[in-house]
Amino acid sequence: MAQQDRSHSRIRATGRRRKPPAKGRRAVRVAAWSAAGLAVVGGGGLAYGYVTLNGNIDSVDINAQLRDDDRPEDVDNGSMDILVLGSDTRAGANGAYGRDEGAARSDTAMILHVHEGHRKASVVSVPRDTIVERPDCTDKTGRAVPGQRKAMFNMAYEVGGPACAVKTVEAMSGIRMDHYIEVDFTGFKKLIDELGGVEVTTTKPIKDTSSHLDLAAGTHTLTGEQALGLVRTRKGVGDGSDLGRIQLQQAFIKAFIEQVKSVGVFTSPQKLWGLADTATKAITPDAELDTVKELVGFARGLQQLGPDDVHMITLPVRYDPADLNRVVPLQAQSQQVWTALRQDRPIPASATKDAATGTAQGVVE
Repeated sequence: MAQQDRSHSRIRATGRRRKPPAKGRRAVRVAAWSAAGLAVVGGGGLAYGYVTLNGNIDSVDINAQLRDDDRPEDVDNGSMDILVLGSDTRAGANGAYGRDEGAARSDTAMILHVHEGHRKASVVSVPRDTIVERPDCTDKTGRAVPGQRKAMFNMAYEVGGPACAVKTVEAMSGIRMDHYIEVDFTGFKKLIDELGGVEVTTTKPIKDTSSHLDLAAGTHTLTGEQALGLVRTRKGVGDGSDLGRIQLQQAFIKAFIEQVKSVGVFTSPQKLWGLADTATKAITPDAELDTVKELVGFARGLQQLGPDDVHMITLPVRYDPADLNRVVPLQAQSQQVWTALRQDRPIPASATKDAATGTAQGVVE
């Protein structure tokens, strides 16, 4: 875990992009908003809290593993882009969710674009089974990982770790990621439980033994275990597709944001401390967010966002004729998405026209 002192210029407290130093180092899906609870802790001047929370943070130095000349330009237009990954590792406490086959994959991937002024955000969910061109990567041990012309998106994380996932997203989007945040199954559950649960309304029953979920139609305050089941379920809703699961995830995230704002996180020291302690243990951020001070600056850039301020879409895709269990990007529509984000504009409705969708829209409100 990196604990080096950093100059003020490297801390993106305002969320504005800056040119990286020539030789220097440069979020669940819910981890980005979980980190917002740290903002008030940072304002309290609690030295003990700082030391404790800093000790919780384990980070990954993305920039040290990526060559700057292989990455998109870091455009200074006031926006901010974060790759948020949910890891499906079955190691340790996560073993309850299946057998560990030796490597984790990115179970969920979202690109969070915070627009200039930080009052609006756009989120693009990337289906894990999307067929993409994976670039050459170097993993955390320095081992070269050859690229692949037709690879599943979530394999980038498996073969090359977080840096390869970032490089793959940057290659497909042409957008430089300012930050990276990862959260695993166990961390996600603990965050929800610490928050006191998240209230959702289901318009029809959801039952999936694979994800340990059994919900009747109606309003529920989900525990961490239930919330994890909801964002993981496929067979329990609609056509059982990953696209349908993404629709559930997006609905849950909006409910999560609403819950964070309604339970007094920013006014209750006890609630704030518990959430901050849990969040810093649950997430793995990039090395520019590996201290409470840096997370405070990052969190302030998200604090004003409410559920109605976040526009969420799924990357425009179609089912792969060669394998209906896979999807491929619709090139023209995908370029509309990436161009809008690069130019810090809203994603146009036409970008998702004719794209494949799941059948879980409206199941969770």
